[in-house]
Amino acid sequence: MKTHIGINGVCGRMGLRILQLACEGQGLAVAAALDAPEHPWQGRDIGEAAGMGKLDLPVRADLPLETHLDALIDFSTPQGTMTVLPSCVGRRIPLIVATTGHTAAQRQEIEAAAHETALLMAPNMSLAVNVLMKLVGQAAEALRDKGFDVEILERHHRFKKDSPSGTALHFAHIVQEAMGQTLLRHGREGLVGERSPHEIGIHAIRVDDNVGEHTILFSTLGETLELTHRAQTRDCYARGALQAAKFLARRPPGRYTMDDVLEGPAKG
Repeated sequence: MKTHIGINGVCGRMGLRILQLACEGQGLAVAAALDAPEHPWQGRDIGEAAGMGKLDLPVRADLPLETHLDALIDFSTPQGTMTVLPSCVGRRIPLIVATTGHTAAQRQEIEAAAHETALLMAPNMSLAVNVLMKLVGQAAEALRDKGFDVEILERHHRFKKDSPSGTALHFAHIVQEAMGQTLLRHGREGLVGERSPHEIGIHAIRVDDNVGEHTILFSTLGETLELTHRAQTRDCYARGALQAAKFLARRPPGRYTMDDVLEGPAKG
């Protein structure tokens, strides 16, 4: 049985790559191609617009009532997420939110959708990054109260709009929960004094076409532990999103995580 998916933000770099891989993969069918109403590709066949050949799938701003979806992958903008959210809630379409940069109020509204449909909201779709999140949590627990400072470095392409990355902030949250730091310091400038043990330093680098790199440093006098993930292409994020869609399809309403995707087989 094929998993019929929709892609919100299909005209973006990630959306196009998800489309390409979904068309190549077994057991997947792309049934909806969504993007902002002002996008110049609106109404065009997404395959022809992307140079893939005709797919008989026009770019639309809304989800047609007659379109059946087993899951919708959102790789758009915060406003793009909020645009498709009512359709997913009302029609109980499982929703994978890979978009970052939402406000607290938007996040609360998205989280509430889990009462009506299956929801997976993650700052990073890479399976390896989500394994790294577990390792960072384990390291933070083991090094708590042992005099270790924590710094997070992230590198992305010059076109990335939010800073620091949602993934870097999530790593910081994992460390805070385990070690208890109360302050996130975004870079340092001037005479700031000695480093406080209650802070996590976060440093965002924006250069060239770097698709994503995160390093978490646990350091004390005399030694340093570095945990790093480097993405060579966007495929790791796209493949992870497709794995999440297969997993979430036909699941009951509720809040799911990438840990569930890593630990459990896809249904159907």
